[in-house]
Amino acid sequence: METWQLALELNQDREIVAGSAKALARAIRRGADLRIGTEFRHNEHIDVQSTNPGLIRETAEFGVTYLLDDHWTAGFMNLRMPITLLGEDGFGPRAGMSFFLYNQDGQQAVANLFFEGDPTAPSTRAGAANPHPDMPKSHLQETFDADTVAPSRNFIYDFDCFRFYVRDNWQEVLSHDSQGTVLAGSLESLADAFGRGCEVKVGIRGLCNDLSARSSKPIEHEVFVRVGSGYYYYCDDRLFAAGNHPLIRVAPTIPLLYASRSWDVGWLLSRTDGVVARWLCDPPWRIFRKAWRTATCGGLSGRRHANAVERVAESRRRQATLCVVVSSGSGTPNMPRLTDTSCASDAACFRSTRGVLMKGARR
Repeated sequence: METWQLALELNQDREIVAGSAKALARAIRRGADLRIGTEFRHNEHIDVQSTNPGLIRETAEFGVTYLLDDHWTAGFMNLRMPITLLGEDGFGPRAGMSFFLYNQDGQQAVANLFFEGDPTAPSTRAGAANPHPDMPKSHLQETFDADTVAPSRNFIYDFDCFRFYVRDNWQEVLSHDSQGTVLAGSLESLADAFGRGCEVKVGIRGLCNDLSARSSKPIEHEVFVRVGSGYYYYCDDRLFAAGNHPLIRVAPTIPLLYASRSWDVGWLLSRTDGVVARWLCDPPWRIFRKAWRTATCGGLSGRRHANAVERVAESRRRQATLCVVVSSGSGTPNMPRLTDTSCASDAACFRSTRGVLMKGARR
């Protein structure tokens, strides 16, 4: 049975009643998986017209996690479709994704990417925070791009509790900089874990720097997400490459929030030579664009895509580090701290579970 531990618990007033923010940050820094449990009443949150006061417990998976300024944590639901719990068809009225965002202090936000409807130009101004008189526990703060296919809003809902659970059984096996220079661990350790069917997670530093306001210095941050759409190891060239699960990028702030033109979503291809290729969706327009940093490794070479939105290789504002981890399956793995490296583009941090007998392992 997989072990999940309570790292932090907040009450309805978002006060700490168990664990600590430091414990949560330590786990996320090690690449831990995150689930957040909440409790609420049906007629206070789901259907305010209902006479059903039944208590509902929700535990949601946050497949993308952020560590900001080495102490602040946040997580994203990256696979959630709009649903209706008691509706006839079980889903919301409009096909799309719901990218919920929870911070360690209970601050919440959500951005949608609807698959239906015509794209329209986004607004650069925040919309009015319309209160919900029939939902007193909901406190809407800001809305953005409400009339587009990618609306977002920042809010706080007073859940009865917030429980941050972590599965902290990942172990770092490789860390390297944007040029592929190994800083810790080894490519052989990654190849060994990968060869035994292990699950892999990648962490990327400085991934969202280009979303920050150009007049300010980006907050240091690291983003963690599983890879698994494909693992590839070129044995002769000693090159590992992997595609990740869907990932939401947001301009790094504390707390982490949505705003117009400050977020996107898409996929990465991370390689151990320091290349990170990106295929990202510009949400209001629902247009996918590619960016590929030029790099070489052995007989393989990267190329810059003609439709790249930005010249990643020429960016002067990125910081990144690549590392890889494997799980010991019990207890807390003892892993080295990641090292910041100034570089021309983002690189990745691979984390992998060890095998079928280890907790968190997948075959």
